[in-house]
Amino acid sequence: MTLRQENSPPPQAVAELNRSVAPTRVSPPALLCSAERVSGITPNPHAYPKPIGPWERRLQQGVVRQIAMEELREWIVAEDDQLLVVNKPGDVVCHPSKDGPRSSLVGIVREYLGGGSAHLIFRLDRETSGLVVFAKDQGTARTLQIAAQERRYKKVYYALLVGELSRAVTVDRALGPDRDSPVLVKSRGSDEPGAQPAVSCFAPVAGGGGYTLAEVITKTGRKHQIRAHAQEIGFPVVGDKIYGPDSRLFLQFIESGWTSALAERLKMPRHALHCQSIDLSQAGFDRRFSTSLPADMTAFCGVHGIHVPPFLA
Repeated sequence: MTLRQENSPPPQAVAELNRSVAPTRVSPPALLCSAERVSGITPNPHAYPKPIGPWERRLQQGVVRQIAMEELREWIVAEDDQLLVVNKPGDVVCHPSKDGPRSSLVGIVREYLGGGSAHLIFRLDRETSGLVVFAKDQGTARTLQIAAQERRYKKVYYALLVGELSRAVTVDRALGPDRDSPVLVKSRGSDEPGAQPAVSCFAPVAGGGGYTLAEVITKTGRKHQIRAHAQEIGFPVVGDKIYGPDSRLFLQFIESGWTSALAERLKMPRHALHCQSIDLSQAGFDRRFSTSLPADMTAFCGVHGIHVPPFLA
């Protein structure tokens, strides 16, 4: 794995949002990373211990919510003759499921469009919140799909990380299946043949209470990339049932639902990752979309004294 530290802070100016709480900056210089993976660097004292395997591998499951049409209308960020952009909550799946058309974002969007075309361009994992783009016609879909393959777009994510990340860091680490995990879909850093190159850039925005609010930009689009890379550097995403303290917590959640024991270890009912903006200008569309930080992540920041900048409020 290749890590590159950036000396300059992220471009956003972090201004005071709530004057009753003084802004809390990230800790002093010296990037804290997992000494297990990066020799000679101080371990992150807040990092989760790595579980011991192997365990029985299990398929992903879960209870799927039903979406009301009124909810979808509230989530729409922008719409024209070509595009529909939706701010997806963290408990909504993108792809159709066996639980009916209203059990997925694609299904409810098709219904909203009167049964017309709804081409999903940029999907998000079930618990990841934020912007999702649909094309309304085949031509627009084709143009955006080619742009997506050629990475002619820009997406910016914000994540809450366990530990106080002191400097920006670029993670250049190929990803492949985690064969020691009980969860079939889990990825990890890999040097095996067939592992896919992956690059993620993490930049701290604010921190406090042992956590960091970070901006994340990816240069590749691999499955679970941000979450897997966050675990690789020892700063896992808060609330991550698969890439957090122990992937067996995901199986406990499937079997028993959200419990006080899971709350104690994970701190949030879902992983704290949000797609905040999408820029399609390089894809041939002079369109840029953005949204605020979701309420659950904002509340977590408030509890832990992490200052949320105004552009995310």
